[in-house]
Amino acid sequence: MKKKLNEELKNEDKMDGTKQAQEAEEEKISLWKELLSWVEIIVVAVLISLFLTKVVLVNALVPSSSMETLISPGDRLFGNRLTYKFKDPERFDVVIFKYPVDEDENYIKRVIGLPGETVTIENAKVYINDSETPLEENYLPEEWVIENDGFVFEVPEDCYLMLGDNRNVSEDARYWAEEAYEQGLADSVEDGESYTYVSRDKILGKAMFTYWPHFQLLSDYEE
Repeated sequence: MKKKLNEELKNEDKMDGTKQAQEAEEEKISLWKELLSWVEIIVVAVLISLFLTKVVLVNALVPSSSMETLISPGDRLFGNRLTYKFKDPERFDVVIFKYPVDEDENYIKRVIGLPGETVTIENAKVYINDSETPLEENYLPEEWVIENDGFVFEVPEDCYLMLGDNRNVSEDARYWAEEAYEQGLADSVEDGESYTYVSRDKILGKAMFTYWPHFQLLSDYEE
């Protein structure tokens, strides 16, 4: 009787051991499944992020005060890459584009001159073609006193003229021909004029909103 009882206890212990092993194996499988589910979520999130940044959005960091007071140094913003898939850039749009003198850099400026236009800067005023009425630029943060006279730009077809809002500090189209010459990309400032304009295919997107350090929709100036 005692021997039979011992055998039953051994069998029970064996069954308990088997059950515990099965439970441990099931827990291990469950952990692996949970880990794989998290990996899948992360992979999908990364793929979506890559798709958005390559196809839909362009992420930009504002390094200078050239577009104050609309955006400030240190602001991070998103631009919409799809905007100009369906329409042409318009005057006063704030856009992100490849800097003509160094396309490894992205710049953020405002569209002032459109393809085929003559843009004249005279006494801190901007005139389009033969207009006697200057552009109304209510977005300028202060009186424009630096490099504010004596410029005539003949904007080529399929190109745009970009200026910053904070004209006294903005390194914009007024300076790019000279910069190209100084960097050895042109034999003279006159030859460097081809670097003055941004071709349409170098415009990455229209600036839409800042997300750091605060959220702000970037509403462009409209007449």
